[in-house]
Amino acid sequence: MYLIERYIMVEIRRLVMIIASFLIFIFASYSAQRYLTDAANGTLALGIVADVVFYKSLIALEMILPVALYVSVAVALGQLYSDTEITAMQASGASPLLLYKAVLVLAIPLAIGVTLLSMYGRPWAYANIYQLRQQSQSLVDISHLQAGKFNVGDNGRMVLASKIDKAANHLSDVLIYLRSEKHTNLYSAASVKVISTSPSSPTVRLKKGTSYVLDRQGSDDSWQDYDNFDVSLKPIVQSVESKHKSSPLAVLANSGDPGDRAELQWRYSRGLITVLMVLLAIPLSRTEPRQGRYATLLPLTVLFVAIFYGGNICRTLVANGALPVTPGIWLVPIVMSIWILFLLAHDLSLLPKKTR
Repeated sequence: MYLIERYIMVEIRRLVMIIASFLIFIFASYSAQRYLTDAANGTLALGIVADVVFYKSLIALEMILPVALYVSVAVALGQLYSDTEITAMQASGASPLLLYKAVLVLAIPLAIGVTLLSMYGRPWAYANIYQLRQQSQSLVDISHLQAGKFNVGDNGRMVLASKIDKAANHLSDVLIYLRSEKHTNLYSAASVKVISTSPSSPTVRLKKGTSYVLDRQGSDDSWQDYDNFDVSLKPIVQSVESKHKSSPLAVLANSGDPGDRAELQWRYSRGLITVLMVLLAIPLSRTEPRQGRYATLLPLTVLFVAIFYGGNICRTLVANGALPVTPGIWLVPIVMSIWILFLLAHDLSLLPKKTR
C-alpha cells in the first residue's frame, strides 16, 4: 500500500506548493500596493515598505499554509474520486484509513511548522512592524513628509509644511495638530527644528508662531504667541491588540490578562486546527464518478469560513471575558474532533445501521 500512499502524497504536495506560492504572491502584491500608497501619501516612509511587506507576508503564512493544504487535499482527492481511482483502491483491499494516513504524513510536519510560526515568528514580525511604523510615523522623522500636503500618521498627529529641508531636519511655514483625550493642540510656526528624534521623548523647537490649546471637555481654551517654544511630543503608544500579538510566548504564559490568554490559546491551537481541518476535508471531498474535482469546493469553503470565524469569535469572547478560558478557543477544535470521529466511524462502518 505504500505505493498508493506515495501517489496520493505526491499529488497533494504538488498542489500545496502551487497554491501556497500563488496566495503568497497575491498577498504580497496587495500589501505592497497598500503600503506604497501610504508612502505616496506621506504617511509611511518609503524605505520601510519592503520590510513591512516581508513581515506581513510572514504573518500571513500562518493562514496561507493551512489553507493551501486544505484546498489541495480537497482538489486532489476530489479528482481521484471523480476518476474512480479511490473506488478501485478500495476494491483492491485498501483500508479507508489509507487516505487519512497519506494526508497525515503531510499535515503533521506542516502543522508543526505553523505552530512554531504562530508561537515565535508571528510575534517577532508584529514587534518589528510596530517598531518600523513607530520610527516612520513619528512627527520628528521628516524623511517621509511631503511639502504642501497634510501628512497624517496612525497616531492622529498631523503636520503641514510649505517647505521641508530633510537634510537639516527643518520645516518652514508649519501647522502641527496634536490630539489627546482632554485637549487638542494646534501650533502654527514660521519654522520648526527637530531637537530630539528619540522615539521615547521626541522634541521639536517652534519659532515665531502661535499655540492654541482647545479643551475637549469644556470651554477652558487658551492661546499664546511665542518666539521660541520647545514641544515634547508624546511617543506613539502601542495599541492593546498590537501588544497581545507582539508579546513573546513567555510573557503571555505568565499573564492573567484575558487578552493575553486568548492570544496564547490562539497560538497553541493553530497546528491542531490545521490537522483537524485537513482531516475534515477527506470525507467531505467525496464526489460521484465524473462529477468533477471542484464539485465539493462550495461546502468545503463554507466549512473553512465557519472554522475561521468561529475561532476569531471565540478569541474575541475570551479576550472580553464573555467566554471562560476553559474551554475558550479550544471549543472549536473540540467540535471539529467530535465531527471527525463521527465521520471516521461512518467510514469504518462502526455506527449501527438503521433497520426497517
